[in-house]
Amino acid sequence: MARHAGCSVLKHPIIPLLIVGLGTLVVPLDSAVNIGFPAIVAHFGLPIPMIQWIVISYTLTQTSLMLSFGRVGDLLGYRRVFLFGTGVSSLAFVGCALAPSYGVLLAARVAQGVGAGLILSCGPALAISLFPEEQRTQVLARYMMMFGIGSALGPSVFGTLVEHFGWSAVFSFRAPIAAVAFLLAWTLPRPARGEREPFDAVGGALLALALSFMLLALNRLRPPGPETVVFAVVAIVGFVLFYRQEHRAAKPIIDFKTFRSADFAVINLSNVLLNLSAFSIMLLAPFYLARIPGLTLPMAGLVLAASPAGLIVAAPIAGRLAVGQKPRVIALVGTALSGVGLFGISLSGSTPDIPILVMSMLVQGFGIGLFQVAYFDIVTATIPARNRGVAGALGMATRTIGTVTGATVLMLIFQSLRASSPDGFMVAFQTTFRIAAMIPAALILLDLRRPRVRVAGVRVTPKE
Repeated sequence: MARHAGCSVLKHPIIPLLIVGLGTLVVPLDSAVNIGFPAIVAHFGLPIPMIQWIVISYTLTQTSLMLSFGRVGDLLGYRRVFLFGTGVSSLAFVGCALAPSYGVLLAARVAQGVGAGLILSCGPALAISLFPEEQRTQVLARYMMMFGIGSALGPSVFGTLVEHFGWSAVFSFRAPIAAVAFLLAWTLPRPARGEREPFDAVGGALLALALSFMLLALNRLRPPGPETVVFAVVAIVGFVLFYRQEHRAAKPIIDFKTFRSADFAVINLSNVLLNLSAFSIMLLAPFYLARIPGLTLPMAGLVLAASPAGLIVAAPIAGRLAVGQKPRVIALVGTALSGVGLFGISLSGSTPDIPILVMSMLVQGFGIGLFQVAYFDIVTATIPARNRGVAGALGMATRTIGTVTGATVLMLIFQSLRASSPDGFMVAFQTTFRIAAMIPAALILLDLRRPRVRVAGVRVTPKE
């Protein structure tokens, strides 16, 4: 990628990255929406199960469109897609905060999902494009650090805002952040126009269909019903048709030849599974903290912020380690630390020990931070540089799929254990976290027992 040295904004090299980071910040801040669930239910007079559509409408839209948006970014320019994303997000936040009915709120959440998909699909690629190629890993590390800042601020800061300003604060306070990012993004350098290529609209539609029904099927696992099977079948058929379409398309959204490397396929699977196990914290820890007498909502938010705080610390360290260490080694260390942290949380007892709980969350977050930087380093090095939008979108999409799957699978495990044990909550809590800790352990064994092929163990020069 060419460096736009002539643009005055690049006289201070960190400024462009901060602009991209500011726009990206509004997406991980969505973790704050969970804090507003009780108030939203009360405000609109909803039965509690209806609140799930606040999550589904947003996550389904974002995930199903992200890879297609990444491809659009490769074709039209990452800056342009990022501008669309921050602009749409600004309007969507206002729409959510002012929604007069639950239906309007859901429609605004769909729009918010579109904005988030646009931002995340091209955020990493845009950040990388603003700097020389040799700084790619360090730029990715700083980008992930800013993503972690958003995840940390979500439950901690917005817990206080909801207490003072109500449920709409989780949306209204993000609108100006997105708007400022939108305005500042106009100062970023315009990329040179590349060759015009067709967009595989059929592939994009099939991918959106398959991912949407996959997420709906996962959502219907608790409890499963006839619609679960229907959704799963539609998802499978959609993925098969998408796979065939991509082999036929002259310019596919994603080139499946890359996944012929076992190392590349496994590192992407690892990203899904590690994020699945990591979501156990945001899913179950709030219920544990709610059982602690005298622990206020803002205090609980600060405890939950320990995991993303670990990511914030780890990301720049991973960037420095990448200078002399293979990304596979960094990824393995991160995987191990994530498992250790999750096991530490499983040792929590009926009498809470907050310092040990926070330390375990920090270790888990630190491990995820190391892994994520190494993972993005591998993906962006393996996929050709002209397809950096797809590479970044793949990283974000696999992360989101892991999170959504974790929300369903881990809660299913927790509820089953709770129903079958006389000391329901604590036994289910501890066992679920031990199962979550086994996932990183299994990934390490899988990696160590496989013969090395190409990608995860060596740094690959991007193909031009």
